[in-house]
Amino acid sequence: MRKLYKTSLISMLVCILFFNEGAANAFEFKNPFKKKKGHVEELNKVPKEAETEAPAVYSTNEEEYTGDLEAVHIKDIEIYGNNLIETSFIKGQLSSKEGYPFNRKNVANDLNKLYKSGYFTQNIRALPIKLDNGNVKLRIIVEENPPIEGFLITGNKSLSTYEIMEILKDLEGKPQNILAINSAIESIQELYAGKGYILAKVTNLQDDPDNIITIRIDEGIIGDIKVEGNNKTKDFIVKRNILQTPGEVYNENLMRGDIMRLMGTQAFKDVQREIKFNEETGQYDIIVQLDEQRTGRISLGVGIDSSSGFFGSVGFGENNFRGLGQKLNLNVMAGTGILMHDSSVLRRANLQAELSFLEPHFKSDNQSLGFRAFARNFGSYQVPLAIEERYGGDITISRAFKNAKNLSGNFSIGVENVHLKEGDWGKIVNLYNSRGIPLSEREKQLEDGFYAKIMPALVYDTRDNIINTRRGVLAKVSLEEAFSFSDADSYGKLNGVLKKFIPAGRKSSLVLTARGGGKINGDLPEFAAYTLGGPYSLRGFNIAEAGSGNGFMMGSAEFRFPIPFLDRLTSNSFLNNIRIAGFVDGGKVFSTTLTDRLYDRPGYGITAGVGVRLFIPGLGPINLDYGIPLTNTKGSGSGGFFTFGMGDYL
Repeated sequence: MRKLYKTSLISMLVCILFFNEGAANAFEFKNPFKKKKGHVEELNKVPKEAETEAPAVYSTNEEEYTGDLEAVHIKDIEIYGNNLIETSFIKGQLSSKEGYPFNRKNVANDLNKLYKSGYFTQNIRALPIKLDNGNVKLRIIVEENPPIEGFLITGNKSLSTYEIMEILKDLEGKPQNILAINSAIESIQELYAGKGYILAKVTNLQDDPDNIITIRIDEGIIGDIKVEGNNKTKDFIVKRNILQTPGEVYNENLMRGDIMRLMGTQAFKDVQREIKFNEETGQYDIIVQLDEQRTGRISLGVGIDSSSGFFGSVGFGENNFRGLGQKLNLNVMAGTGILMHDSSVLRRANLQAELSFLEPHFKSDNQSLGFRAFARNFGSYQVPLAIEERYGGDITISRAFKNAKNLSGNFSIGVENVHLKEGDWGKIVNLYNSRGIPLSEREKQLEDGFYAKIMPALVYDTRDNIINTRRGVLAKVSLEEAFSFSDADSYGKLNGVLKKFIPAGRKSSLVLTARGGGKINGDLPEFAAYTLGGPYSLRGFNIAEAGSGNGFMMGSAEFRFPIPFLDRLTSNSFLNNIRIAGFVDGGKVFSTTLTDRLYDRPGYGITAGVGVRLFIPGLGPINLDYGIPLTNTKGSGSGGFFTFGMGDYL
């Protein structure tokens, strides 16, 4: 009989789980189990009704009452047959109470309710015993289900048996309960889903003669990955951006990362995924549906930038070169020169050109290779009244570390020729004479040369969103070693930056930034010195106006918030992504340069101001700030300055 019962119990459970998905409505009840020494029980939540009802068994050997039932009361209630279930729990399930009128229908309903609690077999009986005073003593006789002696988990690879047993452990040593097992199975599937394994489910339950329940889990294996909608982009280019592979357990969190990686190629307007169960293989096929966009462009543009001034540009770009996901860009720009500059900067047009190529997957999926060639001619903002010319190129290998989440590194090697020439000799003579500085010092300021550079860097990025970051960390440490192939000295620099984003309110954030850098070897030429002042430094000062030197440190605090109530007036994403910012900056340079002596620069500064943060598709984050110096330089007086910058500069 017991073996027959156990088979029907598990069959019933499977039926409830997979065809009826359990009953609706839930209620909480006090733990019915008799407590073992040192064991603390928890509350269980179970469905109100099971799908299968037990017959309300009512039997008595006494003569049936034919009179008014209301005149017969229950004097006492006795519980027999329970070993693991608390008597108080059983009595708590009964609507019939001591002192209540005896009613056969109520007793039958109580027996049915006890059966539906899940802990008892159908062999539940109620025996009313007639007492001398005309009342009855109600004896409830129950038979508990066989106890669960243990669980055997099969099919689990993504989650450990220990994690699953943490859910099941409270059921061991207690009577089998369809509803409690059902609830535990739901918790197991929720545990899987919470970690991204949304296809995982319990497919089979089976108990053996030793009262060990075997739970079979299908975690959701990927059978095939198919690509649709790509006309230009090669299939293998799409698939190499999808890190999940056939034979692995499907994970929705990883798929989101794959979709973001595909969108980051800028080759697609939209990327969707569809999951289909393959009945032949018993696995799941993943279909990646793509909507390609035009990736080639010829651009004509005008704009404004703190270092280039008002500028015009012409360019060609291709973000899916040859359908291989490669990026090719050529840009030529002419600008009016540095805006908001002081008298140390020569008024001169800024001319520059750059050609770049990027192979986003070089040798492996997490590695890229980039080439760049550039040329610039502009009025130097680090060497006073000089014309600065730079041209060169570099090769950069970037790699995301698979074993260190959010960490990436890059290594660049390149060459650069820096040439400085006099821009206004007359002003230089007057300036040197007024300061009593020998003109022979000018030669040191104009020191230039041809350099080979090695530039390794590490980046740590946990930002939740690059458009409007609210939480996370962005950090970078980099080294620049420049080896001279001319009369100039070689030099080395070490730089670091740390940004911490802290959410505030529903859409606002606090951004704390620390920057620092310094010379580690050689003598820094003035064109390579660290500067304070400008859009990525002390906002409110002209570029380099607060000072320049062989090292620096600075910090800033910025509070960003949306335009109040704008999201209630419009759903336009561009407008709703605008942020207003209030900020305070402070910093200091060390081992100041000759330029600071010539222009009485203090070498430190503190500013405060307000700004606007915009996100322009195709360009990225744009920063417009107005800062007011709280410590003044000779050139700035008590006024402030606008500065323009792009993104979270590293």
